[in-house]
Amino acid sequence: MLPLNLAAHLGRDEFPARVYHRRYLHVPGALPAPADLITWDDLNTILATHRLDPPRLRLSMDGEMLPQYRYSAPVTTRRHTVWQRLHPAELHERLTEGASLVIDAVDELHPAVGRAAMELEQWLRTGVQTNLYASWTAREGFGVHWDDHDVVVAQVDGSKRWKIFGPTRTAPMYKDTEEPEPPPEEPLTEIVMRPGDLLYLPRGWWHSVAASEGEHSLHLTFGIRTTTGAQLLSWLADDLRRQEVLRLDLPVHAPPEEQADYLERLKKEVVDALGNPGVLARYMAARDAEDVTRMRPSLPHISGVPALPELRVRLTTARAHCADTDDGVSFRACGNEWDMATEAAPLLRRLISAVPNAVALGELATTAGVSVEDAAQVIAELVNGQAVAVEGGSA
Repeated sequence: MLPLNLAAHLGRDEFPARVYHRRYLHVPGALPAPADLITWDDLNTILATHRLDPPRLRLSMDGEMLPQYRYSAPVTTRRHTVWQRLHPAELHERLTEGASLVIDAVDELHPAVGRAAMELEQWLRTGVQTNLYASWTAREGFGVHWDDHDVVVAQVDGSKRWKIFGPTRTAPMYKDTEEPEPPPEEPLTEIVMRPGDLLYLPRGWWHSVAASEGEHSLHLTFGIRTTTGAQLLSWLADDLRRQEVLRLDLPVHAPPEEQADYLERLKKEVVDALGNPGVLARYMAARDAEDVTRMRPSLPHISGVPALPELRVRLTTARAHCADTDDGVSFRACGNEWDMATEAAPLLRRLISAVPNAVALGELATTAGVSVEDAAQVIAELVNGQAVAVEGGSA
């Protein structure tokens, strides 16, 4: 399946330079086939085949989450465990009354949505979680609120009215020192999202959403994980543990002049580290290398990868790094690092360029100019490191 290329629809180069974190952006009709992301049938199948407990699956009305018993019934198994079976008639009734249906992390349940999320992760170099929202009435599920992360909204079916009020605190955080001031009474703008529309909204922007156009609505919200100065300093504190002054006990019982000397030494280490022009690049590389958002087993291949040209494999992260070294190539992904021969570089870079899709083992071998057997050995190492998953081929 071809990628949706959300980056191109939002403005691959223009968006990070002029929009990202700065202002909202509405792109009408950006997706010519929004049903390629997910359909009502797909949603029905997810609801029918997964045991999703709150808050993963929830109904929300007027800013409150409805109790699960209002749309499900308990089932006791012969092993004496209890699970909640979704009751379709009760679900329909609650939705008719004005509840909104929400599924968190639907990107983990539906491959097409997962691929779109990976595209955004590769482009923006951060984690993405996709939530699904469905509603049928003008009753608001969440009221006027703000999110602690940026969002990209894709309207899949029907229409929904967004009232956007703007921010009252710059870049509010989940763990913050104070709450934003209340929003203004009148919205900054109102947007009716229709199938194929995209909307970008920075974190902290107050908004309310309702299916007030006389038809049902299905949309996806791609939540974009923050990358803040607070996170940089937290990483830097760990990175600087190699310096003696950060490992010493605080001189809480020492005279004031010794305390001042200690703080001056500590400040010097932090200032020197922040003064390094490469500190942001090092932090982002470390953050990318630790991403394990989309790890996936490779059954039935539990003890190696067969040398089958048609076998399809793909990276389980959108943020892998491949860099040339004096002795070959270094590859970092999913919390692991591999040092490989120079001949492996084309294979590794082809894996990265294929994200979020799979690529045939035979193509990787041809790209690198090596045998399928050699390519399979490289892939097997990456599978063991959880950076690659096998998607096809016979056992």
